[in-house]
Amino acid sequence: MRHRLALCFALLVPCGVRAQGVTDRPPVMSGDWIGTPGSLYFNFLHRFSESGAPEHKVTSFPTFVLAAALPWNSLVGTTYASNSVLAFRYPNEHEYFLRFMPYAQSRGGLFDFGLQGGYNDAARGADGEATLARQAGALRVLASGRVLKGVGEDAPGTQVAFAGGAVLRVHRYVALAGDVGGLTKREDGEKVAWSAGLQLQIPLTPHTLSLQATNVLSNTVQGSSRGTDRVRYGFEFTIPVTLRRYFGPRPPAPAVTSSPSAATTGPASLQHISGMAYRQARIEIAVGTTVEWKNDDPLAHTVTAVDGTFASPIIEPGQSWRRTFDKAGEYAFYCTPHPFMRGVIVVR
Repeated sequence: MRHRLALCFALLVPCGVRAQGVTDRPPVMSGDWIGTPGSLYFNFLHRFSESGAPEHKVTSFPTFVLAAALPWNSLVGTTYASNSVLAFRYPNEHEYFLRFMPYAQSRGGLFDFGLQGGYNDAARGADGEATLARQAGALRVLASGRVLKGVGEDAPGTQVAFAGGAVLRVHRYVALAGDVGGLTKREDGEKVAWSAGLQLQIPLTPHTLSLQATNVLSNTVQGSSRGTDRVRYGFEFTIPVTLRRYFGPRPPAPAVTSSPSAATTGPASLQHISGMAYRQARIEIAVGTTVEWKNDDPLAHTVTAVDGTFASPIIEPGQSWRRTFDKAGEYAFYCTPHPFMRGVIVVR
């Protein structure tokens, strides 16, 4: 029971880490993606191949990712690939992984640094991956090194793979991405792995969509290191579930008053919106203070008063909105596209 309570607490505690969807990473490189704490992720990846003439049979190869983003900049989950190229007569594979980002550009670092450790049941061994990434304007560049359990008759006990990729944000909701990599020593039939994708953020939602082409079968660390001689086309759709939407305390109802206040004018207050939440849900300020909300999320939000006294326009990613509060009282607010996002301002 104690362990269950600890897990629930970990899932519900917020933390200031930037969320990531497919618009932040290439199709088969995921080593520094840790999501937003307090969220569950279900990623649905489908790839298709066509057999050619005369049948032109289309075969589907689905892969599923189920993960929970935890505090301490970490992600735990499993990847299930319904088809596998790792072991003879082993039709699918499960990868169980723990991912950690101890160093991040969004926390003042020069780059993102992610580590992953896991176990792959088809390879019957542990795998590890280290990823470096750097955002420079609209371009994000990634590089990773992998240590894998060897599979195959002539494979050594341990194999090494490298990969590199980039994401170019061409619009607020659109990015182009690609990557290339593979094992340093490949067996007969194994090719250099590659992928290319059109990455899309669905406006006003936390969902992202990738339309992609690749020569790898699955998105496990093992699978994404092994290219094949067949090009597959497909998509990846992300379904994050923000647990704060269903659990956690609600702010009190507004009780706006017009009573005078002896408080002096306070300084400007900068508030951040990220991870589908107002990072400071309760704000206490002096009369005359200007509050600025900055949207650090990859999707748009609003700041709307419950009693209708104020309402921001749509605040796009990277943009801000300000309002000066010149009357004492309590002002509850929420996000119009995402009503579970709530907060309250106490003006004294």
